[in-house]
Amino acid sequence: MRETPDTASPAPGKGRNAEAARAAWCAWLADERRAAPATLAAYGQDVAGFLGFLTRHLGAEPDLAALAALRLADFRAWLAEAAGAGIGAASRGRRLSALRGFFRFLARREGVENSQIALLAGPRGKRHLPRALSERQALLIADEIGEAAPDMAFETRDVALFSLLYGCGLRISEALGLNCAAAPRPGNEAPMKILGKRAKERLVPVLPAVRDAVAAWLARHPCPAPAAPLFIGARGRRLNPGVAQRILRDFRRRRGLPEHATPHALRHSFATHLLGSGADLRVIQELLGHASLASTERYTAVDANALLAVWRRAHPRSG
Repeated sequence: MRETPDTASPAPGKGRNAEAARAAWCAWLADERRAAPATLAAYGQDVAGFLGFLTRHLGAEPDLAALAALRLADFRAWLAEAAGAGIGAASRGRRLSALRGFFRFLARREGVENSQIALLAGPRGKRHLPRALSERQALLIADEIGEAAPDMAFETRDVALFSLLYGCGLRISEALGLNCAAAPRPGNEAPMKILGKRAKERLVPVLPAVRDAVAAWLARHPCPAPAAPLFIGARGRRLNPGVAQRILRDFRRRRGLPEHATPHALRHSFATHLLGSGADLRVIQELLGHASLASTERYTAVDANALLAVWRRAHPRSG
């Protein structure tokens, strides 16, 4: 417990209850920000937990003046207590995010500011490496995903979709966002224009096998007008991502593929297999549409892990 220094005159917010400010913040989140009920409950509990910590830490229930006077060490002590209680980095990060939002509200609505929270670094979670499939598994999905489709049209649709995901490294949202006008065609070697995150455009080359798969689907597409969605569902509307995920989930369970065989895993596989074949990291960055090379560099660790696994299996002295 630390002692708070005496002051000659009342500090801003002296005597005003921090819990009342928390309630006002929650009401603002609900009424003006239209926060989802689950988000509202989680953020409210996070800040309530922080105020409870301060009551123990300072020896008294905090008022707004006490919040304004908090030091960096006080915020760090709060995070350290959560870590000591076994709270994971992601959950601690969410709590810190909620607290920063609360302090921004205090600055705007109560005139109570604390610059120390801006200096607090968030907890670093464990960085998970992308989980790629083997080349055999990825090709199995791309070539045979349509085996359980209700008719030939949907069979060719599914093969075209998953061929695009693996053959071009697309996000599922990018593939499902395509219209027929943007579809790659056989005999046309021009790269495909993809609209990625933050409306960033990139050009992606398309393999002949992928062009053929898309052409087979277009030949059965009920309305292949230029402005029509390239991939549609049973009711003729743009295919829902959840439907595509379910198609792959059912396929992987029938074929005994790993549970991480998802549409996004095909994008990871695209990058990992290119890197393993000697592709330049900058080229892969452009193909994936990553804003930062750091995002693409994760695949070097994946490839290094794969090389190490091969070495352990093959080297006569690895055992």
